[in-house]
Amino acid sequence: MRLKDKVIIVTGGTSGIGRAIAERIVAEGGRVLVHGIERKDGEDVVAQLGANAALHLDDLADIASPARIAAAAGRAFGRIDGIVNNAAIVARSTLESTTPEFFERMMAVNLRAPLFLIQAALPELKKSEGSVLNIGSINAHSGQANLLDYSLTKGGMQTLSRNLANAHCYDRVRVNHLNVGWVLTDREYHHQIDHGMPTDWHQHVPEQFAPSGRLISPAEIASAAVYWLGDESRPVSGAVVELEQYSIMGRNPNKVASK
Repeated sequence: MRLKDKVIIVTGGTSGIGRAIAERIVAEGGRVLVHGIERKDGEDVVAQLGANAALHLDDLADIASPARIAAAAGRAFGRIDGIVNNAAIVARSTLESTTPEFFERMMAVNLRAPLFLIQAALPELKKSEGSVLNIGSINAHSGQANLLDYSLTKGGMQTLSRNLANAHCYDRVRVNHLNVGWVLTDREYHHQIDHGMPTDWHQHVPEQFAPSGRLISPAEIASAAVYWLGDESRPVSGAVVELEQYSIMGRNPNKVASK
């Protein structure tokens, strides 16, 4: 029970990586406030997880949502030991296609909401000497050409993690960060089909993207999250960990497997 009795907020916890993390938190003895926007998905998750899970539905684009989420965790469980800022909009854009409105929404959900959720929960995190885990992306380093706004938000989140780790080290509130690679979530599976890929696309991912022969699973991200949320990783803070199948340093988009 690596997270015994810890109360952790997981944003975007009703599907994909967030759901896998919420499930693993409860399996490790913790309690979880599952945040989402789809009621049915959220009710399914908390029904599965039982008494150690509570649901809060909120739109992160609403400037007041972080305070409501933190308050909901307090009402449900009386304390906050950790936050997983996982929720994000993943949407395509380029320099030619982006608009101020699109940019503002991406920033609101992907960056503003995580920042102000940490702010809202900070008094409780100080009491518990808690842990924040921000779920980023390898796109933080430069990003794909067709993920301009998304990549900008993930670059900002990486800086947010390092800044807050330094600023709040004497509060003993730890802030760490995972930059994940290509993960096979249900949403990603259907997203690729919507953009013209065949139904079995995930079984034929080019080796340059998946040298292991498959994409990373949400459960594998959740396994890593447990370490950073729990006391095993104490006192480390400010770590940025790349969860990718090969080093992003010097990566080449034309990389092919050596024969």
